[in-house]
Amino acid sequence: MSMLQGILYEEESAWLFLLVTVVMGGWAGWMAARAIARGWRPFWQCVAALLLVAAAVRFIHFALFSGTLVSPHYYAVDAIVVMIIGTIGFRVTRTRQMTSQYRWLYEKTSPLTWRERAPVSGEVG
Repeated sequence: MSMLQGILYEEESAWLFLLVTVVMGGWAGWMAARAIARGWRPFWQCVAALLLVAAAVRFIHFALFSGTLVSPHYYAVDAIVVMIIGTIGFRVTRTRQMTSQYRWLYEKTSPLTWRERAPVSGEVG
């Protein structure tokens, strides 16, 4: 057993970790965070939802691949992966919302950030 395998995942194959945690859990986290952002809800609600998604990922590891259900270590690994992907999904969606619905106020600076537009010269304000 390699050191990385013991730290990140408990299955015999890294492919199972990538499939269940990164692909399936990441996709579910992205979609949950996107839905919360689209409803204009605050980020803390996204955190709560992503922790539940991580619990579901842990259950999939347990039910399908004989993983450990109650394992704080592996739950933390699943939660970190889901939180990273979900947070990116939340920020991408929120940036798109702010720069499209309030385009006269904000402009996109990157896929994850926005800033206030500079006032047009001659504008009073």
